[in-house]
Amino acid sequence: MSIKILACQIDIPVMSSASDRRAHLLRTSALVDDRLSAQSVDLVVLPELSSIHYSREAFANLAALGEPAEGDSLAIWRRIAIKNKCWVAYGFAHEHGGKFSIATALVNRKGELTGVYHKQHLAQFGDSMEKEYFTAGEQKILIAEINDFRIAPIICYDIRAPELCRTLAVDHGVDCILHTSAYSRDPSFYSWRAFAVTRALENQLYFLSLNRAGKHFGSSVFCTPWIDERNPPCTFEEHAEQLTVFELNKAEIQRARSEYTFLQDRLENYQLPVRLITENH
Repeated sequence: MSIKILACQIDIPVMSSASDRRAHLLRTSALVDDRLSAQSVDLVVLPELSSIHYSREAFANLAALGEPAEGDSLAIWRRIAIKNKCWVAYGFAHEHGGKFSIATALVNRKGELTGVYHKQHLAQFGDSMEKEYFTAGEQKILIAEINDFRIAPIICYDIRAPELCRTLAVDHGVDCILHTSAYSRDPSFYSWRAFAVTRALENQLYFLSLNRAGKHFGSSVFCTPWIDERNPPCTFEEHAEQLTVFELNKAEIQRARSEYTFLQDRLENYQLPVRLITENH
């Protein structure tokens, strides 16, 4: 059993209005549509907040750039999904009840909005200032079954809480985590890809960590269930746009888990008795 994913490291321009957002979405969807004319896929993935620029200026203007789930982004990506008979996962600033959340939407092959995942952990360090503008949104896991693959989105800072990825893998049987991001080249940038490799290896699944393109972003990474010197992660362009197709195979997951039995060898409970030894015993 296999699935093909088109991972899109795209450039997102500075914008201030809904018309600017729409122009960006039309350009990006045309880029994706052209890529799909050469090769069909099952799922298209776009970065965190792929509908808008990631900046304080854009976030201060969420009244214009945010949108409901049934908004402009859905209308545009729905057409791509229907035309190309594929799923689409895209990021947007979700307006709900007068608040805004960072969200990933999943649209199926029929163009139906199947669900929205809200970022669970808001970043407020380095170049991030999300707690000033966004709320965490609904606390819920979202999983899609595509070609018998279980796929779940998480967003950017979510990667740094290992419990989330572990529960997706162990409790919910997820085969691939879609980690969409807007990683700026601040002091936290270097550690990001180490986290991506670790999450793939410790959970023995596929892990797509997809950034946006641009001078201050880029360098997305795709990890297979086993990584070593002969099977390194696939790293994207350092700054430029890149649209790449990956084929994921269940047999690769099964092979990694049979050769390296990390998950099987876990204890049922790690709330173990503790013996604390001090200087005076």
